[in-house]
Amino acid sequence: MQSRRTFRSLALGLAAAAMLTLAPALFAQQPAAPQDGHLVSPAQLQQQMESASAARQENIDTLTRFLSTPTAVRAMKSRGIDPVQVKSAIPNLSNAELASLSARAERAQQKFAAGNLSNNDLLIIILVLVVVILLVVIH
Repeated sequence: MQSRRTFRSLALGLAAAAMLTLAPALFAQQPAAPQDGHLVSPAQLQQQMESASAARQENIDTLTRFLSTPTAVRAMKSRGIDPVQVKSAIPNLSNAELASLSARAERAQQKFAAGNLSNNDLLIIILVLVVVILLVVIH
């Protein structure tokens, strides 16, 4: 019972730290001022929108792939978290949140593949990502 409370406290602490890490990115999104008094052409705007959309989809795909691994599914199920619910919540994240969590998932996967992370380390990272996703979507 004590270890469950300790793990829950650790998970909430890690989730809070992750949220504090995300906060500057969330508030840093300000529209860019036109340079030299020129407006962006419709073609440039279209290209920027397509690029942003492609980047967003890539981040969604990266995070979904990471959370679809057998290790991630086992970790979620062992904590009573529905993997389908978590994966369906991913598209509700903001672009900044998606970019940050996707980058973390990718780094964790690379470190695990290189042997720099143990299975337990990977499980903790997975659970922190899941907690952050659920916290962001709920609020």
